Amino acid sequence: MGTATGGGKAVPRYVQIADEIVEQIRAGILKPGDMVPSESELVERYGVSGGTIRKAMVEVRASDLVETRQGKGSMVKARPPVRHRSSDRFRRSHRQGGKAAYLAESEQSGATPSVSVLYIGPMEAPEDIAERLDLATGTQVLARRRLYFRNGTPVETATSYLPWDAVKDIPELFAENPGGGGIYARLEEHGHQFAEFIETLQARLATKAEASELALSPGASVVHLIREAKTTEGRVVEVCDTLMAADQFVFSYRIPATD
Repeated sequence: MGTATGGGKAVPRYVQIADEIVEQIRAGILKPGDMVPSESELVERYGVSGGTIRKAMVEVRASDLVETRQGKGSMVKARPPVRHRSSDRFRRSHRQGGKAAYLAESEQSGATPSVSVLYIGPMEAPEDIAERLDLATGTQVLARRRLYFRNGTPVETATSYLPWDAVKDIPELFAENPGGGGIYARLEEHGHQFAEFIETLQARLATKAEASELALSPGASVVHLIREAKTTEGRVVEVCDTLMAADQFVFSYRIPATD
């Protein structure tokens, strides 16, 4: 039979199979690192066609609980999400304690974080970045592009754009390791006191290049986040353009109910 009836509504068989596989993952029957049974094994187990199983696996992959490698099958993901706490991740106490936001939040989740620096140097500001920095398009800025890992797996790319006049006399910002507390600590040490951080998020599907860079399955979702770091003088001294594997982050916001 191709469908079953539940609550008066026909449920396609492939959806039932997908739901069962997802439930096995969530219940721990299929553990992180385990391979999902092959198409032929699932065909035999459920007595359906290969086409039905392929449709079921599309649903399973959409759950973001598995990752698929060409020619290797699907594996249960072994990466618990980072809890991305917007309300406290940029607290001054973290910087004064010598930890940048990503390292602090990853360690709180029990993961082992690491960072690979892809580029540090001058760049002409793209139009959207220049607008946020209140600069003319093409003005020289300092760009810092990084790839972030959790337990050896890439989960996030981020490029910081900083006005050249604000950073040219801060040598640490031109180094791979800017020191304890990250670039925000160095900026504050040089008189750029932060008042607020403004973030804009958009969820979308990853491009092929993005999926490759973050080791994602085809069709996986990402979160595109743009952050502006604004000083007490009202100046934006950094715009950070970040792309994150959507299944690796939980965003938690504290919203005051008073003026």
